[in-house]
Amino acid sequence: MSGVIVPCAVCQVKNRIPEKKQHLVPQCGKCGQKIIVGAATVPVNLGDEDFQHFIKSTETPVMVDFYAPTCGPCQAIAPFISRLASQYAGKVVVAKINTSDHPGTSAHYQIRGVPSLLFFNKGIVVDQIVGAPAESDLVSKLENLIESS
Repeated sequence: MSGVIVPCAVCQVKNRIPEKKQHLVPQCGKCGQKIIVGAATVPVNLGDEDFQHFIKSTETPVMVDFYAPTCGPCQAIAPFISRLASQYAGKVVVAKINTSDHPGTSAHYQIRGVPSLLFFNKGIVVDQIVGAPAESDLVSKLENLIESS
């Protein structure tokens, strides 16, 4: 199970924060104090089994990259998707879902082509991009997402 190890600022106990929960406000397992993780700085990998819970439990706006590992345009935008995850950490959660391995979520959102980017605010789809966008267009969408949240 992946995650980061963060010491509690109060009692210094090391706490493992799972990758898919770094965007939440975790508490120390010993003293109960809030732990500041800083936010996920890499895209969070999601699957059919945890997608809906993740989207609905996240207060921060979310951008989800629906991709396939064999897709050339998906591979082309992957570096700047990762860069934006770091750049917008704490403001927007960037997540990815492999449509080849997790077809259920793709079917639910009627994803017919990859890459497709869905933008969620409070669990609701508020915008979408189909195809490989320019990085500047994606930044613009993220800024609008932050403003509308």
